[in-house]
Amino acid sequence: MAAMAAVGSCAGALSWTPALDKGCGSFQASRNTFLSGAHHLPPVCSTSQRAVLPTPAIVCKESRIGKAPIPIPKGVTVTLKDKSLEAKGPLGLLTREYPREVRLEKEGESVSVFRTDETRRSRQMHGLFRTLTANMINGVSTGFKKDLELIGVGYRASVAGQTLTMNLGFSHPVVMEIPEGINVKVEGNTRMNISGRDKELVGQFAASVRRWRPPEPYKGKGIKFQGEVIRRKAGKAGKKK
Repeated sequence: MAAMAAVGSCAGALSWTPALDKGCGSFQASRNTFLSGAHHLPPVCSTSQRAVLPTPAIVCKESRIGKAPIPIPKGVTVTLKDKSLEAKGPLGLLTREYPREVRLEKEGESVSVFRTDETRRSRQMHGLFRTLTANMINGVSTGFKKDLELIGVGYRASVAGQTLTMNLGFSHPVVMEIPEGINVKVEGNTRMNISGRDKELVGQFAASVRRWRPPEPYKGKGIKFQGEVIRRKAGKAGKKK
């Protein structure tokens, strides 16, 4: 008669091993016995015997950036209107609309940004709009600037009114209109200073100027930000004679 071994676990896994030294008949009998269920089944784990791991409580932490109040510099006036903020200073006026996920409070000489609930989007908007608010207040007070350098033979720039003209090695000069709220100064024909009260607008205009002739990695020619490091590449070796 075939020897059977029923191996079980809490998952109910079974295995059977027939004795093959008795011939094919014993093997078939053992198989039929196993399939018919005429063998001892191991106990199945009940629900009370299963291990239950505790679920850690989810704690929503305050944004490190969002919780910091924004100081209002001297000479700057901040006005809150419903879901908008107006900042007025020596460099002009900036306004911004705010989503429903955040709210603003003004206390003395500072402005604080709070989120209205603990949803994922509110946590994202909290730090973002705190930074945008700080940029507005600092922008109308001291402003922002980007410095560009023109590197290349014959590369030069000039400003006439609200028009920027650049010679960058093309068959024609590049002419760009300077947006309202942006000031451009050219020093020595090869250095540009772009400044304004709106940090986003200053960065966008500086990037659009650089896009006309990005620095190439072999000789470093092009328009680059001051202090920008260009990874250089070795030129191709000449053909050996």
